Amino acid sequence: MRIRSSTRSWFRERRNASHNSLFDFLHGYVYGRWPYTYIGIAIGEHRVTKIVRPIFTLLSLPFKAIGYLFNRNHRDSSGNGETAKQKFADTYHGKVVPLEGARKLVTVNQDVSLRNLEHVIPYDTARDIVLKNPDQLAVLQCPCRTARKDPCTPLDVCLVVGEPFTSFILEHHPERARKITSDEAVNILQEEDKRGHVHHAFFKDAMLGRFYAICNCCKCCCGAMQAHRNGTPMLASSGYVAKVDQRQCAVCGTCAKYCQFEAVTFFDGVKSIDAMKCLGCGVCIPKCAKNALTLERDPGRGIPLELDELMSEAGEKELQKYSN
Repeated sequence: MRIRSSTRSWFRERRNASHNSLFDFLHGYVYGRWPYTYIGIAIGEHRVTKIVRPIFTLLSLPFKAIGYLFNRNHRDSSGNGETAKQKFADTYHGKVVPLEGARKLVTVNQDVSLRNLEHVIPYDTARDIVLKNPDQLAVLQCPCRTARKDPCTPLDVCLVVGEPFTSFILEHHPERARKITSDEAVNILQEEDKRGHVHHAFFKDAMLGRFYAICNCCKCCCGAMQAHRNGTPMLASSGYVAKVDQRQCAVCGTCAKYCQFEAVTFFDGVKSIDAMKCLGCGVCIPKCAKNALTLERDPGRGIPLELDELMSEAGEKELQKYSN
């Protein structure tokens, strides 16, 4: 059997990665090779879901029963209070990135190696930004939208960034993916931003434990947003939160229409923003005709994924290490 060149590249990268188990390699291969089946099953839209889910549920019952008997709070054996849903989110998650931050991720013109970004990506695993040949970009038809019966359009809005991911996707999905330039990627981001869709930088343990794609997500189609609403904390705040100037606000409801996280509410003619629901995507800001909305840094919501600052910070640490 002929092994495709992109698969060989993936295997070489896997050997150099911090997470290099055979299971992770095979998991990543399945995820990248059959993303439409993988995600379709995960969000419950694939035709085999009705068969697969009951089987997994049945097989998991003894383990759930044992876990409940030994730990009624459903905590893991390490005693750190980490639930099964949190453990899943550690391996597969998205970081909300406002438009400007997303633009920088697709226009960086040099290789980047930023590891163990727990202050930016607040998960135990899959939190590195390692961009190899970041000018190699592809757009892929969104597996979440494709799986839905009445999806949002356009479908080709998932941006794959750098190698070996771009070559792998292009080689295995020529009918659903195409190579694009940085300018084209920026245009896709801007158009999706106008539609009110949220930019997420996605990380996955099986994808070499690092950032690999920017998805442009809507609450009606996105599997990650669906999981997040149902209690799996897959999405991390941008580090910002939207604030409203009540003096400027016309209480027109436009921002609520575009808010993908349902963070905007109205009561007695006053608008309020639920800071816990708001993940700081910034989509609402340009939609306000009265300029009543702003994004503000919220230290309690983590550090923004701002590539320039992170690279500068890493450079300063490297300089200090050698100067000492």
